[in-house]
Amino acid sequence: DIGDIIRGKDLYLGYNETDREKKRKLQQNLKEIFKKIHGELKNGKTLKDHYNGDGDNYFQLREDWWALNRQQVWKAMTCSAPIDGVQYFRKTCSNGGSYACKQGRCITHDVPTFLDYVPQFL
Repeated sequence: DIGDIIRGKDLYLGYNETDREKKRKLQQNLKEIFKKIHGELKNGKTLKDHYNGDGDNYFQLREDWWALNRQQVWKAMTCSAPIDGVQYFRKTCSNGGSYACKQGRCITHDVPTFLDYVPQFL
């Protein structure tokens, strides 16, 4: 899923060499993006030191970024989804009371986590 791709934990390697090459390029681009984010951390030396053990993959920074931004990513992905008659999304949110009928989002604006994290199997 998108969270695994951003966090660098996607297990899917691709169907063929073209697929694998696209995934390598995507991960390289993400590494460059998170390298830039790491370089621009301005919240003091302590914060920058917090991520220094990450190496060039920036796994912890990517994990933290996803935790802070996943809801915005979800909104960006679903903003053009039709409002009525969406068959891809289930009708209710996690605790039953509200409906996920507004562009795949719960009325509370929470991410419907049944679509956010799908376990990966080998």
